[in-house]
Amino acid sequence: MNTDKTYAEKIASEYAPKETRKVVALKKLDKRAKAPANVFAYTFGIVMALLLGVGMCLSMNVIGGGGTLFMIVGVIIGIIGIAGVSVNYPIYRRILDNSKKKYSADIIALAKEIAEE
Repeated sequence: MNTDKTYAEKIASEYAPKETRKVVALKKLDKRAKAPANVFAYTFGIVMALLLGVGMCLSMNVIGGGGTLFMIVGVIIGIIGIAGVSVNYPIYRRILDNSKKKYSADIIALAKEIAEE
């Protein structure tokens, strides 16, 4: 076995221009289609969960002055947090569906090219 030849081919392949395979391009398009929905869902979900937690802490007098006003404000903030967490998934689905519609033609065309090969 000629180790020099295999070593030379390995080094040459590192410097040769890379050809993007169609499967890699398809995966990138799929990620690009799903990214906006994922970013929104995680960000909005975290913010609403934190809002819910702050509302709970205010209503249970863990933070704040411990008065009735803080409890009422805490309940209101908690309800806003619950509402936000509740609508997170439907909003995520709507953003994902719109994004899929935007990229569907390119993804389908590329998938057909891959399937025909």
